[in-house]
Amino acid sequence: MPDKLPELNDILHSGALSYGKWGHRLEEKLSSFLNANNLLLTGSYASAIQIVLTTLNLQYGDEVIASPMCCLASVMPLLTFGLKVVWADIDPSTGTLSPDSVRDKITTKSKLIVHNHFCGYVGYVDEINTIGRNFDIPIIDDCVEAYGTKYKGNYTGNIGTDISIFSFQTVRLPNTIDGGCIVFKDKGLYEKAILIRDFGIRRYMFRDDIGEISSNCDIYMKGYSGTLNEVNSYIGCCQMKNISKLLSKQRANANCWDDKFSNTEFQIMGRKEIVPNYWVYGILSKNKKKDIETFRNKGFYASSVHLPNSYYSIYGIQRPLYGVEDFYSKFIALPCGWWFDNK
Repeated sequence: MPDKLPELNDILHSGALSYGKWGHRLEEKLSSFLNANNLLLTGSYASAIQIVLTTLNLQYGDEVIASPMCCLASVMPLLTFGLKVVWADIDPSTGTLSPDSVRDKITTKSKLIVHNHFCGYVGYVDEINTIGRNFDIPIIDDCVEAYGTKYKGNYTGNIGTDISIFSFQTVRLPNTIDGGCIVFKDKGLYEKAILIRDFGIRRYMFRDDIGEISSNCDIYMKGYSGTLNEVNSYIGCCQMKNISKLLSKQRANANCWDDKFSNTEFQIMGRKEIVPNYWVYGILSKNKKKDIETFRNKGFYASSVHLPNSYYSIYGIQRPLYGVEDFYSKFIALPCGWWFDNK
């Protein structure tokens, strides 16, 4: 079998393992695919969120409106940053934020709305973004599972939202083992985030003409060690060579499920405005537990994927969200990944 990572050994022995040539190349490939500018890589999805929160200058105790029906990785960084998470309800037919509920949750302390695109199924983008503009609150598209998903013909990351965040962790596409990226609509925020990602350092002037750290390079903002290393970046570049084929395979798998479930009691998830990446294939069931057991007995690992984060005591006691309860009682995810041969 030919070596599928032919340059890995050279990178490991190059003496240049931190963010560099391959990191820049991966940013270019990701941007080109999404047709999006102002994209920067990060070392993890959590670091991407922290960099965004710092870039937006959120402060301890600020309120963030979010969906509890999302990956824990999407909302735990909000707590560790000292923010107050306010759960909004979801549309029980889509698993994504209800615009009406988001509007109802806004207070004078609301400083951010995190719009999760559940398992690759894009939410009500135009409606949520309009609310953000009307109340002067920035919107983050939480695309933890939604790279390669389309909304009204454009890929997430290029659908008009202020900021979009992606995960490239082991179970995502593309997979860099761990990593993420941020897309900014505003170039000024993007340029600020580049410094925050790297300890506030302006690398172009960090060292003088003899290679010593220059006293002329002042550090005037706080930052993180948030860059992606060259090994992970190289793996991502290799993945991007096949990203369209992998997504096409997932959509072909979804088409098979569509045929299977047409004219059945199962409700197929989706809306005409969206083309999911089919990280999973979602259906709504009237008898979830029984149907999960049936699918598993047939060799298909059916799952709920996520537990509503509002169930966790760390977020405090809040009022029941009836859309969340309705959706969670019905949602079943079926395998649809590129690795799956759906027959």
